[in-house]
Amino acid sequence: MSRARTTPAATYLDTDAAVTEWLKGAAKVPRLALDTEGASFHRFVDRIYLLQLSTDTSHAIIDPLPIKPPALLGKLIEDPKVEVVFHDADYDLRLLHQDYGWNVRNVFDTRVAAQLLGLKAFGLAALLEANFGVKLDKKHQRADWSMRPLTADMLDYAAQDTIHLLGLRDNLHAELVKKGRLAWAEEEFARLESVRWAAEEAGNGFLKVKGARDLTRRELAVFRELVQWRDVAALKLDRATFRVVSNEVLLEAAKSHPASKEALGQLKGMPRGILERSGTEMLAAIDRGLAVPEAELPKFPKSARWDRDPDFDHKVGALKAVRDEAATRLELDPGVLCSRDRMESVARMLPGEPAELAKIPEFRQWQIEVLGAGFVKALAPWRKKDSPYRE
Repeated sequence: MSRARTTPAATYLDTDAAVTEWLKGAAKVPRLALDTEGASFHRFVDRIYLLQLSTDTSHAIIDPLPIKPPALLGKLIEDPKVEVVFHDADYDLRLLHQDYGWNVRNVFDTRVAAQLLGLKAFGLAALLEANFGVKLDKKHQRADWSMRPLTADMLDYAAQDTIHLLGLRDNLHAELVKKGRLAWAEEEFARLESVRWAAEEAGNGFLKVKGARDLTRRELAVFRELVQWRDVAALKLDRATFRVVSNEVLLEAAKSHPASKEALGQLKGMPRGILERSGTEMLAAIDRGLAVPEAELPKFPKSARWDRDPDFDHKVGALKAVRDEAATRLELDPGVLCSRDRMESVARMLPGEPAELAKIPEFRQWQIEVLGAGFVKALAPWRKKDSPYRE
């Protein structure tokens, strides 16, 4: 594989004029490497705090805090003629849509490409070292990108995320072509174009917290009130929720119902500062949860119910055998080739021909081509006419 080119340091842009000038220079490029830095580890409301950009000839870091939304960048990355290269695009695409309303139209994701090639180490640091001998310093992985001013080594660290990305894209693209998997990647890239953060049903985020399912309905009501209190407190402080009070502390409070500040203080991990400033508010939240009428106690929504099938595990096992054999043959991670939940959907469907698999949400065309015939054959002993997917 090729070695990385010697590249100049990225230009730091923090004025509208400087950003406009650089973007005008990039207006005709056929491709652009892009990365964003958020601060979800530190802040309650995540947003873009840096935009790193690389073309084949220049590199820049845009500071979005002191400038207007860079409309020229939006125009560039929404142009279907411009390929926008990311590593692990999912988070970046969500932030770009959330903050600016931009919809990237032509994505190449080096992480997805690496996974489809069967590479075991597909993190950016591992890929850059394997392809170019570049070793990334990991000391700023948890950096607070919302802080200003940013240090020179923080900016250098951020720039590394895109400086070599176009070269990495070329190497991975060549390997995808060589293995006949470019169409697989293109299907995955096309799906990324519609990635968005879904609007969460108001007030139901507490149900997704690990450990919530272990609570009784009364404890769940207390936990809901504590989570809502914490969200308000975190918003006021603009601090990540776990930096206010951890989920573990709130879960324990929901179970033990402490009735005094002294009792709250006995909870393992309870922050002293929060106890002093907000202990009374936490106790009030607990009281609200205890006062919820029995008929109004929260509960988890019912999951989809299927007719009991004594052969279900055997069907999934047969599909898994097909999947695992193909994964070994293709030198792919089995989970990348086909996830457990998709195989369960296939087991319920009992398809009579590979084309029927297209009715399953999220099932890819390339997966149908690789696995479809084998899945149909594996399920032949159990095939029935009353599959819930059949029309």
